[in-house]
Amino acid sequence: MESFISEIENPIVRKDIVELGKKIAAHKNGQIDDDKFRSLRLARGVYGQRQQGVQMIRIKLPFGKVTVNQLTRIADVADKYSTGTLHITTRQDIQIHYVSLDRTPELWSELEKDDVTLREACGNTVRNVTASSIAGIDKHEPFDVAPYADLVFRYFLRKPFGQELGRKIKISFSSNDTDDACSFIHDFGFIPKVENGVKGFKVLVGGGLGAQPFLAKVAFDFLPVEGLLPFIEASIRVFDRYGERNSRHKARMKYIISKLGIEAFLEIVEEERLAVQYQDSDLKIVEQNRENVFEGKVVTKDEYLNSVTNFSYKKWVQTNVIEQKQTGYFAVFLKVLIGNFSTDQARELADVVSKYGEDDIRFTIDQSILLKYIRPENLEKLYNELKVIGLAAIGYNSVADITACPGTDTCNLGISDSTTVAKVIESVVVDEYPELVFNQDIKIKISGCMNSCGQHGLAQIGFHGSSQKVDGKTLPALQVLLGGGRVGDGVGRIAEKVIKVPSKRVLNVVRFLLNDYELEKLENESFNEYYDRKSNKYFYDLLKPLTDVSTLKDEDFIDWGHEEQFKTQIGVGECAGVMIDLVGTLIFDAEEKLDNAFNSLAEDRFAAAIYHAYSGAVQTAKALLLEEKVKCNTQIGIINDFDLHKNDKFSFFKHASFSDFILRINKSKASKEFAEKYFIEMKNFTDEAKIFREFKKQSNEK
Repeated sequence: MESFISEIENPIVRKDIVELGKKIAAHKNGQIDDDKFRSLRLARGVYGQRQQGVQMIRIKLPFGKVTVNQLTRIADVADKYSTGTLHITTRQDIQIHYVSLDRTPELWSELEKDDVTLREACGNTVRNVTASSIAGIDKHEPFDVAPYADLVFRYFLRKPFGQELGRKIKISFSSNDTDDACSFIHDFGFIPKVENGVKGFKVLVGGGLGAQPFLAKVAFDFLPVEGLLPFIEASIRVFDRYGERNSRHKARMKYIISKLGIEAFLEIVEEERLAVQYQDSDLKIVEQNRENVFEGKVVTKDEYLNSVTNFSYKKWVQTNVIEQKQTGYFAVFLKVLIGNFSTDQARELADVVSKYGEDDIRFTIDQSILLKYIRPENLEKLYNELKVIGLAAIGYNSVADITACPGTDTCNLGISDSTTVAKVIESVVVDEYPELVFNQDIKIKISGCMNSCGQHGLAQIGFHGSSQKVDGKTLPALQVLLGGGRVGDGVGRIAEKVIKVPSKRVLNVVRFLLNDYELEKLENESFNEYYDRKSNKYFYDLLKPLTDVSTLKDEDFIDWGHEEQFKTQIGVGECAGVMIDLVGTLIFDAEEKLDNAFNSLAEDRFAAAIYHAYSGAVQTAKALLLEEKVKCNTQIGIINDFDLHKNDKFSFFKHASFSDFILRINKSKASKEFAEKYFIEMKNFTDEAKIFREFKKQSNEK
């Protein structure tokens, strides 16, 4: 190991890498158990993937910034240790896959030669700090937030109170009031403000997506920049002390704030300030404030477009190019399909940037790439070279620019395909709705499961992976969500669940929605305004014909991008930095079904409400049985097995027969009275089961 760390000057980094190597060896020798080793490697960016025996490596890039040398280094490392594909995440990281665990210390040491780290890219830590990709060039920004994002990243790296938190911490910095970094879904979100000549931030706390989305709450309308670090540190200390660790699904900061209330939380944080070792001198900010002196004729984007005759090039300029606040310069967005590009493309891009742009490449939260300081006389040359390397697609940030997580390609928690779905939807949009490459009002986002790595909860049109049983077979399905997005100044919208459809019908879902929007929208009406006006039930009815299982074909039981019959293979997930078992996932699924039941009741869909409630209770029973190592194959088997074991294993259940308790679904009419009563009883069953499970776990730990 000494040979490959000898070039690393920083002794702390050297120690980190040596420790990882030693821990890998100790784990292989049985000296460290799986859970402890998992926590350690995750905090060093090493993440188990769906395929056994290989790892995903997450490279932590504060606010998505890389230099030409860093990008070249990452490409070289990916070729040497991985498969030659780079994946841009929605948190502005780069991921590479299929890496041998034994080679991760050497891989890490190679990256550190260009000041690129893996530290705290995963796990229960302060994750990558994201920021607006246009920070520093944004015409509307009060000031450049990038240096502050970089400061927060470096200040909290390796802090002892941030290594083994109850769950991860996510932080974002937007560049202006449009809130382009989506402060409202983060543990900490910052929007820059200037009051009376003083720089500061509007501060939001306690947001999050995942299976249970929360909109962040306002902590401060204005916090001077000097208060930035002490507030974050005090808050993380409070989170470390008060955060849930037994019930992992309730361990994010959003649950603490929800439980305590924002005022009580802020009071405890204020009390913690005395323990913060921050000094004003720690606020080491170097703001570039570049006011480039542009030599030559200044041309606006509109003036430039008037001179363009090549139709394809003109569309690219229209959709992918913006003016910078620095007079005379343009910035260019490169649309990267599902965030995947090759190491060859990365090296060629580095060469192009060296010729035409500034040595400051940004990966964006929508899985694209931003190049800055392009002179107008170089713009078409840049475009022609980007065409050669396959990075000149039109339609950045449009309906045709779809966000997607890796899904079942590599993730343990993926339920159904997300990457192929994104590709086929994009093809349909480009081929059938070419005018929508200019529409930046509608965003389509896809996650392979409900955990929202593809940020489906933020989309005007969102999908997440799911499944359903039909005639004894498992059907790949997608949950449709509508109406999410940014409002501005820290206000956001979480997309609402509408309906679940077979995955192979997703293209018709998109067609139904886009066609109806075109026909029914009012003049200048945005998609979300149209959604609000029409209501959730309207879209449920619009898409309901696509749920008809009587017309399914054999190919519908094969997921996108696959050849074999679909089956759910949810394994041990690590995106939360802890073991997420199948039992916990099933409980969450039960709660989702009960939420659906509640929504159906509100819409007077009583039969649907009863069935959702029934399904949730069955799912809960299945989770409890699996925890007792009882195999579950069918719903009736679950019901019978629960009856068989209820007296000696599930003491919380006081009814004489679980079968009689749950199977009233087919013994009563779907009236409002019965639906409401049945829903309450099934929800109480799930709630009591969760309490029983937690109490049993705590008793076992004692």
